[in-house]
Amino acid sequence: MEVKFLEIDKVNTLYEPQLSRAVEEVLKSDNLILGKNVTDFEQKFAKYCGVKHCIGVGSGMDALLLMLESYKQLGKLKNGDEVIVPANTYFATILSIMETGLTPVLVEPDINTYNIDADRVEEKISKRTRAIMVVHLYGQVAQMDKIKAIADKYGLLILEDAAQAHGAEFEGKKAGNLGDAAIFSFYPTKNLGAIGEAGAITTNDDELAEMIRKMRNYGKNKDGEIEFPGKNSRLDEIQAAILNVKLKYLDINNDRRRRMANFYLENIKNDKIILPKYIAQKAHNWHLFVIRTKYRDLLKDYLKTKGIQTLIHYSQNPTKIKIFSNFVSEKFEITDKIYN
Repeated sequence: MEVKFLEIDKVNTLYEPQLSRAVEEVLKSDNLILGKNVTDFEQKFAKYCGVKHCIGVGSGMDALLLMLESYKQLGKLKNGDEVIVPANTYFATILSIMETGLTPVLVEPDINTYNIDADRVEEKISKRTRAIMVVHLYGQVAQMDKIKAIADKYGLLILEDAAQAHGAEFEGKKAGNLGDAAIFSFYPTKNLGAIGEAGAITTNDDELAEMIRKMRNYGKNKDGEIEFPGKNSRLDEIQAAILNVKLKYLDINNDRRRRMANFYLENIKNDKIILPKYIAQKAHNWHLFVIRTKYRDLLKDYLKTKGIQTLIHYSQNPTKIKIFSNFVSEKFEITDKIYN
């Protein structure tokens, strides 16, 4: 028997025939762009996260870019401003900061949770710092009480990269409602996954939400007039229809993941394997169950002989990527330890 890392076809089969019906209804409709399904999903996901606004966009990466560009358009960020970001995040987070003319400032993670080490953030703040980009890595929310205290002290924006954290909570509030704005990816592998590229931004900021809605649609206002150069990044009606079906089951599926993770945590007994840790039961949605070992390649090969597929998350250490070298002026020993 082969145990694959993820079988998306089997995941989607769980939602049949609802998915097929939802897609069929879209195909029969007259409005395939920014129609009823997108509106419905934006309203439902905003309510789910506990925020006023959700704006559906083309992908998680687009969500990052549109969020940052919109803050620049509003004058709250400008070229050269510094954004603090964890050194061990997926490279897309850092790339989005670079692409919008901002400067990423890398901070080491907590070796236990793999999220940004809140105790190391303040030492990286300078006169140019304007935001802290927290990444809820692998589905576990960062230490948001400490992050918020620092942000309040220095008047910084808190931006959440919640691409993996759908439904995870911190002290009763869901990811997507723990800062000034947040982005989500609905890539097919996510806990809430589409059948292609899709993303969203959540916020309680009315002005930001209005700007993002314009920005995702060429920079056009409600009258169709272009106010500034925008993008073409709109959540697709078919993807929204799929997400509307799956959103109803997100909490159930997250709880199932938690039960599976607890089973692993209770039954994997090997002092050569470092198991993941979590700060609270609801704080982790277990998008990924990430272990560490000095014998990584040996373990990977052994599991392969047993028909068990594994993946390395992530294979590229951001502090070693050449295009990020201008922002790496020190050693990142903890990040290196995680990746090695």
